[in-house]
Amino acid sequence: MQYTALFRGINVGGKNIVKMAALRQLFLNLGLSKVQTYIQSGNVVFESDLDEPSLLDIIYAGFDEHFGFQCDVMMRNIDEIRFLIEQLPITPAEKSAAELADSKTEHLYVYFLSDLPKQSVIDAVCRKYEGEDILRKGTRELYFLCHQSVRNSKLAAAIPKNFGTSTARNWKTVCRLYNMLEAL
Repeated sequence: MQYTALFRGINVGGKNIVKMAALRQLFLNLGLSKVQTYIQSGNVVFESDLDEPSLLDIIYAGFDEHFGFQCDVMMRNIDEIRFLIEQLPITPAEKSAAELADSKTEHLYVYFLSDLPKQSVIDAVCRKYEGEDILRKGTRELYFLCHQSVRNSKLAAAIPKNFGTSTARNWKTVCRLYNMLEAL
């Protein structure tokens, strides 16, 4: 099965520095095959016959032993990534409106969660927010569309506070990872 591992909080602000070549080598040393990394934010695609819980166990242990610190990891298989792309709950009109607000920034993100998001929590978070940004539920993801920079979004800032462990990737990265998974 093809998987992607999405690391949270590495190579951000000069902290938790991990070279992608070293991360790739770690995955190979763990016995995983066809390992590739994508950009410096900790995206790894690979193949394995192991299931997700077993993979997470060996990746967490190997990462801590090799790099000397712990880091959260979200895992998804190729079918889950395909489904989240196919089920995008943001309309083309909503995406276009955001892009018109600022053409120089990324607007569409996926927050990968360790737990299932509850619609009641999404509704409560959105009720507290005044603005044009959109937050929608996925399976183990949240889809987020911002009209300005994600760094300036109050709604984006509320996501980690209300949904536990998560890591975000922009839509272009999600699509690129899927293409890499298909090519393995």
